[in-house]
Amino acid sequence: MLIHLSSWPEIDARLKTVKTVVVPIGSNEQHGPTGLLGTDWLCPEIIAHAAEQQDGQLVVAPTFNIGMAQHHLAFAGTISLRPSTFMAAITDWVNSLSRHGFERIYFLNGHGGNVATIEATFAEIYAEWSFLEERAPFVLKLRNWWDLPGVTSLCNRMFPTGHGMHATPSEIAVTQAAYPDHIKTASYEPKIAPVGPIRDALDYRARFPDGRIGSDPAQASPEKGRQIIDAAVPALLKDVADFAAEVLP
Repeated sequence: MLIHLSSWPEIDARLKTVKTVVVPIGSNEQHGPTGLLGTDWLCPEIIAHAAEQQDGQLVVAPTFNIGMAQHHLAFAGTISLRPSTFMAAITDWVNSLSRHGFERIYFLNGHGGNVATIEATFAEIYAEWSFLEERAPFVLKLRNWWDLPGVTSLCNRMFPTGHGMHATPSEIAVTQAAYPDHIKTASYEPKIAPVGPIRDALDYRARFPDGRIGSDPAQASPEKGRQIIDAAVPALLKDVADFAAEVLP
């Protein structure tokens, strides 16, 4: 069940039997000269929606598609939130979903730059309940889609060199599989992008002129993307089921 394509009575009815919701979360930022700007929110959305197609009991929230991308702001089309804004928005999402009765809130993330702030937000949310000397009425979980069991090992086999850290062929391939009409091409120079630290926007643009970090996205293909999706979907369904079945002390 996709929340944004459902009516409130349908969600109300589903909550009688399902208390877990998946929130795809990512970022809208540059992904090199051929990567879609939405790559980091599209990947978790693509995987979560494919999982919902296989298991209609899965409840998937609308995608949280703007995240922590300040270091990409020197590239046109990037949209970023400040850490404090991002934390406040996540908190409001959690409180909204909890208010309706969701007790397990699973964030499927597509942007590494989000991780520290999402984890800090979880800590802030739990702290509020701890200071009240009450137990939170929900449990939170964060999982990067590439950390789903079996996915990283598959990507490493597909791309033994040039996988890199940003604008990777694996994430580009996932979007190509889902959006074949939006595949872009370019000449990469160098073939494998440089690596280095990530700081502010102008420093980033100077270090990585075309936006890539350590990657060769030319290796991506829709066929490889489909293999990645096909591996991620059952891994996600099992991870969510295990989360929903976790017995609390």
